[in-house]
Order: sequence, then C-alpha cells, then structure tokens
Amino acid sequence: MSKEELRKQHQAELARQKNEETARRLAGGGSAGAEGRGPVRTSSELIAYKNANDIPFSKELAIQVDQKNESILLPIYGSMVPFHVSTVKSVTSHQDNRTCTIRIIFNVPGTPFTPHDANSLKFPGATYLKEITFRSKDPRHSSEVVQLIKTLRRHVASRESERAERATLVTQEKLQVSGNRMKLIKLPDLWIRPSFGGRGRKLTGTLEAHVNGFRYATSRPDERVDIMFANVKHAFFQPAEREMITLLHFHLHNHIMVGNKKTKDVQFYVEVMDVVQTLGGGRRSALDPDEIEEEQRERERKNRINMEFQNFVNKVHDLWAQPQFKGLDLEFDMPLRELGFHGVPHKSSAFIVPTSTCLVELIETPFLVVTLSEIEIVNLERVGFGQKNFDMAIVFKDFKRDVLRIDSIPSSSVDGIKEWLDTTDLKYYESRLNLNWRPILKTITEDPEKFIEDGGWEFLNMEASDSDSENTEESDQGYEPSDVEPESASDDEGNDSESLVESDEDEEDSEDSEEEKGKTWEELEREASNADREKGDESDSEDEKRRRKAKALGKSRIPDRRDPKGAPPKRPKFK
Repeated sequence: MSKEELRKQHQAELARQKNEETARRLAGGGSAGAEGRGPVRTSSELIAYKNANDIPFSKELAIQVDQKNESILLPIYGSMVPFHVSTVKSVTSHQDNRTCTIRIIFNVPGTPFTPHDANSLKFPGATYLKEITFRSKDPRHSSEVVQLIKTLRRHVASRESERAERATLVTQEKLQVSGNRMKLIKLPDLWIRPSFGGRGRKLTGTLEAHVNGFRYATSRPDERVDIMFANVKHAFFQPAEREMITLLHFHLHNHIMVGNKKTKDVQFYVEVMDVVQTLGGGRRSALDPDEIEEEQRERERKNRINMEFQNFVNKVHDLWAQPQFKGLDLEFDMPLRELGFHGVPHKSSAFIVPTSTCLVELIETPFLVVTLSEIEIVNLERVGFGQKNFDMAIVFKDFKRDVLRIDSIPSSSVDGIKEWLDTTDLKYYESRLNLNWRPILKTITEDPEKFIEDGGWEFLNMEASDSDSENTEESDQGYEPSDVEPESASDDEGNDSESLVESDEDEEDSEDSEEEKGKTWEELEREASNADREKGDESDSEDEKRRRKAKALGKSRIPDRRDPKGAPPKRPKFK
C-alpha cells in the first residue's frame, strides 16, 4: 500500500476511536479538560471615612482632593460632602472667557455598562447622585483639581483590577530556597517576558533553580518571580538557529503575577546578536576582513549562549530526576524545526513549530502553546485546487473553549501537516469552506445524543459525502421502469442498429451515383451566379434596385463618340 492509502486507513481507525471517545465523554456529562473557573470575588464596600470626625475641616467651600483617604470633598449646599474616588465615572472641565466649568459624573447602579456594587444591594431604595456641575472663577485651581482627581482615580482603578486578578489566583506553595549557594543552579543576564511594569530602565536578572521551584530576580527588590515545579505544565528550550534569541519558556497550570500582569506563560531569553545594525559607511564587501571577523564573533557568541543554556537544562533535568519529582513528569521539550510551518495564529504571521507534546510559537507575542492531548479534532479549511493558502481550525475537548484558528498557511505545507497529524494520532478532516464553529459546538453540547446518532464527526468527512453523491448518481442512471420487458428492449436495440447500418449503406450508394452523374464546372458556375443574383435581388431594397436599373438604362443610351451611328462598341478580344 502507498503512504497515502496507509494514512487514510489510519485516519479511518482514528475517526472510529474519536467518535467512541466523544460519545463516552458526552454521555458522562460535560467535556473533558474544562478549566476550573472560580467565582470572582466582589470588591468590598468603598468607605471614604468611617465617621464624620475623620473628615478634614476646611473654611473654604471649594473642591478638595484627599489623597490619603482616596476621596474628594464637594461643597453642596454649604457643606463639604465626601465621595470615594471610585464612585466617580468621569470628570471634565470646560473653560470660557471668564469662568471655568467642572462636570463630575458618578457611577450609578442600574445604568448601562455600570456594574451593581455592594452598596446598591445593601441600600436598594437609596437615591444616587448622578451628575454635578461647578463653576469657578479660578481656572488654575479648576485644572489642578481635575488633574488630581483623574490621577487618583487611575491609580485606584489599577490597584483594584490587580487585586481582583490576584483574588482569582490559585494559592502557590512557598519557595524553599537552597542553602548551599555554591552548588546553586543558575543562569545569569536574562530578560523576562512579560516584562515588569514601571517607567525605569529595564534590568536583566538571574534565574535560579531551588529545592521546589525557580526564582527570577533583578537587582531591584520588588522585581521577583517564583515559579513552582508543581505549577509547570510544559517547559521548552529553544536554541537560536535562525532567530535572534535563545529562550527558556514555561507554560503553567495556573496563572501567576509578573509585576502587575496575570499570565500563564513566562519566558526567559538572551539576545544572541544585535537586533539593531548600524546603517551607513557605504556598502561592505562580503570578503571584507572586518565583516568576516564580525560574523565569526557573532557565531561564537551564539554557540556560547546555546551551550550555557544547554548546561542549565541538563542540570535541571538531573534535579527533576529525583524521586520527589517523578510524579510531575517534567522535562524540557525542544521544537522540531523541520516540521514547522508559517501561519497567522493571532494578528501577525509567525513560524509555528510542533514538539513532542505541543504545538508552539515562542518568538512573537502573544505566545502560542497548544497541548496535543487536549485537541479533539483538527479541520483543514479552504483546501482545494487553485488555493495558495488554507486555514487550520483546532477543536478542543473542552467544547466551552473557543476554537483556535491558524490562518493563511501556505498550501505547500499541507502534506507535511497531514503527515505530522497522522503520526501524532490526531484525527483531521478537510473542507473547502470556513465553518462557523460556535453554533456547531453549541448544537453538539445541547443535544449530544443526536450528534452521536448522526455519526459524530463524520459530517466533516468530505470524501464520504462525495462518494455518497456518486452512488446516488449511479443509482439514478441504473433505474429502469418495471413495465418494460428486457427482451423487447434488446430486440428494438437490434432493429435500431440494423436500420442504422442500412441507412448508412443507402447514403453511400446515393453519393456514388451522384458522383457518377456529376455536373460540369460551367453548369455549377452558372447555378452559383444565378443564386447570387436572386439572393442579391431579395436582399436589396427598392431604391437600390431602381438605382441599378437606371444606371443600366443610361449606359445603353449613351453612344460611343468614335461611332457616329451610335452603335455599341465592339468588345475587345482577350487572349
């Protein structure tokens, strides 16, 4: 059997196994691999001041901003009324020729795009202030107050969002720092992605492997990340070959905070060559000794960095080989570049590379890490003749998860992708159009029994549908009425064939007889000229006929000047 036939046979077996597995999972209630999403903790009540004595006293009735208590004091009917800055939705100022107007809009529960806070549930019958406007003759003070309110509001909003994200994090175990600093496994001068926040200059850090996890730290005390071994789902080591960086990438089970960002992917990398090149100084020759020396220096630096990363990975592998880490099944995976292909997983084109357990893209952000064991099926869309590109739709076992699309894959990569999917025991289908997967998955989850009865994923099998249509066409062509007898039909066919043969022989005899009694060339020319004349007379209009007739009469009446008697001239003799 050829390689294509073996692949089709294996895919048919995978389709049977996949339908059985999906039927068992749907019958068991739910989709496998669903991530546990805990309820988001609601923020506590926002209190500006616990009692009236804490409100700062002010003789001047003007808008004030209390940075310490995160509140603003507004003069309303001769009294200073405090509001927490989180209740402010927006603040704007408008300056006229003489006065300046400050407009403050508050968050009111029940309005569109405004969530219900704890106070609306606690005081359901309360009346809320929605908007207030002040006029001032001091534009300097007005602009200063508006700027302070906006800055304080932005600071409180970022802190509350970070607190809400931290509330959904899974509590990690504490890092056990290794006591022996001499035998510590570490890799210096690394950059981290995602980077820490802040406006200061970014610094490189050191990655250290301790008793139960990694720690990355810079010289700043607040820039520190701990990654526990138990939280590592996949670890990747990608040396620089055609890229500018050598990297270590960790894909985690649960989110962690890197600075003020919540992430599941943490990457440490080193640039093996300068990304920025100096342009100028004219064109340099390929045989320039300085150019050759620079390339040699870059090659040596790349090899040295790759070797340092490889030594770190080997030492960590020895650490993970200890009995307490056997159950975690941890190892650094390396991408298989020969199986890679170009595609658009997010917004820009990238080089996507398979590994033994995943499909990854670790150079461009946002990163792409797809676990192969979580994939249900793969559908190759827009596959057909004349197409330069096709798309890949990855359906996960968790049907609540959105289908991942990798667009604009070159058609030259389709055979390699099919071979890779088949060797990794992943069932794939082909279609000529893009499918809308959300309603398809919704229909499957709403009525799984009907999905199983209809053959499962075989509705995507394009070859089976084509063979069914061919079978229907053959059945239509082979249909015969029941009242027709086969013998009479065969007799009629024989008679028809005999009559056809006889008529052909009669035609041949008549043609031979006509050729024997053929007309001469003069007769044929005469008939042709008469036919042309008749056709011209029929097609000409009445005016043309009259004009032709008058012209002929005029020629016959004009005498020849050389003949006094008016006799027609003699026709010349042609040789």
